[in-house]
Amino acid sequence: MKIVLLSGGSGKRLWPLSNDSRSKQFLKILKNGDGKLESMIQRVWGQLEKAGLQRDAYVATSKPQVEMIYSQLGSDINLIVEPERRDTFPAIALAATYLYAIEGVSLNETIVVMPVDPYVEDSFFESLKRLEHVLDRSDADLALMGVKPTYPSEKYGYIIPNGEISAEQPFVDVLSFREKPRKEDAEAMIRQHALWNCGVFAFKLDFLITILIANELPIQYEEMLKRYGTLPKISFDYEVVERANRVAAIQYDGPWKDLGTWNTLTEEIETSLIGKGIITEGSVNTHVINELDLPITLMGLSDVIVAASPDGILVADKASSPQIKEVMKHSDQRPMYEERRWGRYRVLDYIRYPDGREVLTKRIFISAGRNLSYQYHSLRDEVWTVVSGSGDMILNENRFSVKEGDVISIPKENKHSLRAESDIEIIEVQTGSQLIEEDIVRLELDWSEIVQLCRV
Repeated sequence: MKIVLLSGGSGKRLWPLSNDSRSKQFLKILKNGDGKLESMIQRVWGQLEKAGLQRDAYVATSKPQVEMIYSQLGSDINLIVEPERRDTFPAIALAATYLYAIEGVSLNETIVVMPVDPYVEDSFFESLKRLEHVLDRSDADLALMGVKPTYPSEKYGYIIPNGEISAEQPFVDVLSFREKPRKEDAEAMIRQHALWNCGVFAFKLDFLITILIANELPIQYEEMLKRYGTLPKISFDYEVVERANRVAAIQYDGPWKDLGTWNTLTEEIETSLIGKGIITEGSVNTHVINELDLPITLMGLSDVIVAASPDGILVADKASSPQIKEVMKHSDQRPMYEERRWGRYRVLDYIRYPDGREVLTKRIFISAGRNLSYQYHSLRDEVWTVVSGSGDMILNENRFSVKEGDVISIPKENKHSLRAESDIEIIEVQTGSQLIEEDIVRLELDWSEIVQLCRV
């Protein structure tokens, strides 16, 4: 059995902590068993390891999230990267061709696709293993997982089963689906033993490969990459699940939550204050999450979320917080904070002058033993000031040491890289006509390979 974790999201529902490169699954605001803060994706990845499923797990994601995933899960993870964001059907189709053509997975292998960020107990991942058994015992095209509703929610999708799941009948046929019904309809469906849809699909690889062939879509990974931009932007539910001849479902009996809004996420945050700040007495069900160096003081407010990051500050009544996605939908602000495989950076200042010249200042942190890629820029000059730590610098194939207090000038088109001997922090000042993250040409990633390019 292979597991495909879908890591998507545009980052608007938990603004300002989330952005296009740091969606909700990357926010480190949940406590693990050691009391340390971890993200949703780190939590799920650890649960997969406990269940013995991590070795056969892949993460399907888009290019903007690759560096963040490497930063949080390590560089050995199996990634399937979309050339561009489309929808869940293209993403799962791409993953299927990768497993088939690159990994050589058998057509009879069970593929389980699930979101990367469910908030569930460890038993959820033991239940995943039952999906393979359901496919083998039935003639269903697909097997799904649902959870028994605790209330008639209008936010979730529902699976309408043909009967009730029991010890004698561990899975049921699915009659139909319903997305985000009215409360009255949800109540009626619950009386029919409906389940909340967990967004988990299981199928034999042959099932999806056959669909691709029938729709004259590529089954070879490289060809799918080339044609990816022409695939329809449609969900897997609409394109595949609702057209399947027979769909079966099992029930997960533990707690399940989609922590997709501030009001649901804060229900699982154990501390009211993360970061610098003060919350005075009398503030009930109030949370402050502060990533800035400036303290936030909150006095006498209840049922409020205050979130602050380099991207902005949100002050909202928790009941109104789900509206933030609609409020921010037209915002195209560049991310001001990102994690990378080598460390992280934060934008400190940006200004555009009347003549079109731009100046951007970053604080960059590189973890000991990690390195930047060997790269150059075409539109900007950079000046680095080392404020702490030491490292090994390569500039135009010349190698030298750098330490606290050093200043390095890097004109445009100059090839450069830096490896941290100890944790190193630099202030980077960019100047140019267009300061964008896309203005980077990476020549080599591995430090041992980069060193081979040096003169000395």
